[in-house]
Amino acid sequence: MSFSSLSQLECPRCYARYDAQVLQGVCPTDGSPLLARYDLESVALQPEEISRRAPDLWRYHELLPVSAAEHVVTLGEGMTPLLSTPRLAAELGLRRLLIKDDGLLPTGSFKARGAAVGVSRARELGVTRLAMPTNGNAGAAWSTYAARAGLRATIAMPVDAPRITRAEIVVTGGDLRLVDGLISDAGRLIGAAVAASSAGWFDVSTLKEPYRIEGKKTMGFEIAEQLGWRMPDVIVYPTGGGVGLIGIHKALLEARRLGWVEGTLPRLVAVQSTGCAPIVEAFEAGVRESRPWPDSATIAFGINVPKALGDFLVLNALAETGGTAIAVDDADLLGDLHVTARLEGIFLCPEGAATVAAARALAASGWIAPDDEVVLLNTGAGVIYPDTVRVDVPTLARDDVLDL
Repeated sequence: MSFSSLSQLECPRCYARYDAQVLQGVCPTDGSPLLARYDLESVALQPEEISRRAPDLWRYHELLPVSAAEHVVTLGEGMTPLLSTPRLAAELGLRRLLIKDDGLLPTGSFKARGAAVGVSRARELGVTRLAMPTNGNAGAAWSTYAARAGLRATIAMPVDAPRITRAEIVVTGGDLRLVDGLISDAGRLIGAAVAASSAGWFDVSTLKEPYRIEGKKTMGFEIAEQLGWRMPDVIVYPTGGGVGLIGIHKALLEARRLGWVEGTLPRLVAVQSTGCAPIVEAFEAGVRESRPWPDSATIAFGINVPKALGDFLVLNALAETGGTAIAVDDADLLGDLHVTARLEGIFLCPEGAATVAAARALAASGWIAPDDEVVLLNTGAGVIYPDTVRVDVPTLARDDVLDL
């Protein structure tokens, strides 16, 4: 059995096909992201065999783009817990609420999935230096995995991005450049630098290479496997660039084609901030592409993406699954960050907390029914966002008496 069944790359806009054995960026015809396609007819893998493999995302290697085990760059990523949260469920008026906690991945966020697969494939195809803009977590992950692979990485990041992700990039040897602006400004700088660079450089910006999404899609495989190879009713996902939501949709379609799961796909929910909600605006307008969001700002830095390259893929996934898009206020997500930690002992990142606020609103409106099985994605560890929680605690003198 081959390690990977990757067959080609395909443009989801014009359906042109490209050689997957050649380093590719976006579609040269229309600038669309390219999607990896697999020879699913050749995949004989069944859930029973998957269960006997190591508990990491490479257990699904036939549906990942790396051609052989020796090319895999890994830090043990994958198979994060799917946690039942009964007290939080009761708080929201639900009965079956689960949190997929990707804050437990090696670099503290779900970005480790895309970096593991993307870096592995880039090295396999001869890349020696990676370059990307980031809001924080992706840069930290790609710098870390680049170090693991023996590659160099240049990362451009808004100056206001979380300081811990800066430290992750610097300590792993990444070439960090801070930009006085947004991720879109960082992206323009990276694009110009790569265009002027010598051979061996590769722009790994969100969806400007085909393989980050393949790592992210393993969230979908894991959710199905952890539920006994079935699908929940609703999956709620914090959406900036939207790669994870696109990936989950892609994974579940592939799993259904292979007979691993059956039935209707979960309704997918894209959660954004009221301070940056281009996908929500497009969804509500019934259009298939978003407009750039002016003056975007939110404490959930990972979803502060004014215009996503793959917005049309996100909107297609919502339409095809009967899903929706919703924006939440920073005050509400911060409130639900505290509620979740107090009720369940789970310290969510701001983006993860946004999914709780969204589920609360959707349950209140009736869009989510009380008996629906709902999975929320926590995309990072709360501890890597120390500035989101204010700690005002009095200091006791040595001879004070503790009043309980």
